[in-house]
Amino acid sequence: MTDASDTSEYGAECGAECGGGNAGERAAIAAAVDGELRLHDPAVRASADGVRLLDPEFVEIGASGRRWTYEEMVAALPTLHGTGADSPRIEASRMRGVLLAPDLVHLTYESVIAGRRARRSSLWRKGEGDTGWRLYHHQGTPVPEG
Repeated sequence: MTDASDTSEYGAECGAECGGGNAGERAAIAAAVDGELRLHDPAVRASADGVRLLDPEFVEIGASGRRWTYEEMVAALPTLHGTGADSPRIEASRMRGVLLAPDLVHLTYESVIAGRRARRSSLWRKGEGDTGWRLYHHQGTPVPEG
């Protein structure tokens, strides 16, 4: 299991996983991976940077089954996983990215938070102008023990 703060593994993996792709494809996937991993960082989640990484039309279906809107996530983001000194951190592994369209990247990976595993899927959408890549949709599905 690799800590989500180690981005080097994901960048290397994506190059091979993306079939080499052109520079634009690799850059788009790298931007989505970077954004996803930044959202795993408690300091980013607790700041305005975390909010800027969410698309205004963001929706999440959490591993708990809860549906989150943009407004609900913005309000909760600073208090989610890993914000306290003793809070569990998000560990991510097997991250893969695919460019679905010039402005849409699909990421999949597995996470472990406090011993609970989930398979995760994120859609990152490139915004207009200078807004950059933002998380548009996220879903977590629990992995049963055993």
